[in-house]
Amino acid sequence: MARFQQKLGLLAAVALAGALALLGDGLTARAAPIAVIEGEALDVSAEHLDVDVERGTATLRGNVVARLGELEVRCPTIELSYDESPRVKWARAKDGVSARFKGIEATSTSAELDAKSRTVTLTGGVRLARGRGWVTAEQATVDIASGKVSLREVKGSLPVDPTHH
Repeated sequence: MARFQQKLGLLAAVALAGALALLGDGLTARAAPIAVIEGEALDVSAEHLDVDVERGTATLRGNVVARLGELEVRCPTIELSYDESPRVKWARAKDGVSARFKGIEATSTSAELDAKSRTVTLTGGVRLARGRGWVTAEQATVDIASGKVSLREVKGSLPVDPTHH
């Protein structure tokens, strides 16, 4: 009985968050965060939300915006998996992703957040830009806690200041 009440409460909370995001005349409503990851709120907005309570999954579609601390992700679709808390275990952004993190602009085909390791992995046509510098890569991994970025199969253009030796 307690497990059923937890699931019912979770369904109500997620449905309410989704409904609040859809209210208003084109303006995104502000609601409590849909979930918390390691103490940080995961704030989301989207045009549509589907929840599968039994599987512990949700899909946000249509002008999706997700924010976790300094990380902001925009894309058409985000799928996520959560536990009963609800605490997000992982989230996958797809169908063309743009992200901002500490002054870095990133684009890719998809991005996946691993909440436990606090990493975001971007894949498919990854492009990172900051100021006049840019790099492309097949894959980029961002450690949210440290701000470190690791790239694989990299090409790019980095500005050089001729006045510094």
